[in-house]
Amino acid sequence: MTNENSMPLPPKTCSIDRLVTIPADVDKVLKGIKSATRRNGRYADIGEMMELKDKKFRIDNVYKQKLGELTDEDANREGYESLEAYKQAILSIHPNMPWLPEMEVWVHEFSALE
Repeated sequence: MTNENSMPLPPKTCSIDRLVTIPADVDKVLKGIKSATRRNGRYADIGEMMELKDKKFRIDNVYKQKLGELTDEDANREGYESLEAYKQAILSIHPNMPWLPEMEVWVHEFSALE
């Protein structure tokens, strides 16, 4: 499996059904507000299907990104109005996590299937 940059992807570290689990995030996905999620591991393959409340979503891309590279646009795809709002939400979920610019996370981008 490779991403759209033709980079080989390592094995998944978790299953796709754990990709979006927080109820508020599920609602954002279902409303079309959230089209990406970041995790510390790789939870899905490109082309894999995710189902949330009987609605299906396709994983369009999976790649690594450093926290210091995130933009407001990235935060918008996560369902937040700004990078600062996204950062505060993540730190509230993971209170002991440092926000280090060099820390890499896995980005999972997805779209709804009609």
